[in-house]
Amino acid sequence: MYLHIGNDMVVNTRDVVGIFDVDNTTVSRQGKSFLPLAQKRGEIIYATEDLPKSFIITENNGKHYVYISSMSTQVLLRRSALNMPE
Repeated sequence: MYLHIGNDMVVNTRDVVGIFDVDNTTVSRQGKSFLPLAQKRGEIIYATEDLPKSFIITENNGKHYVYISSMSTQVLLRRSALNMPE
């Protein structure tokens, strides 16, 4: 199944490692350093030009990507739950 994360962009739900709130994760020292480090490694993909509210970490074939989204974690989690097979 696929998860729509904004701006006509989707990710495979099997590849999703985690969905994180930007405000909550950038409070800690480790959280603050994570996104700049991912940017340096070329792992950031922007699914929005608006203010980011969340980021989605994916892993596929040993490669990690961080998708920046303007959708809240609640919306993304609700969408991913709706796409999960029973």
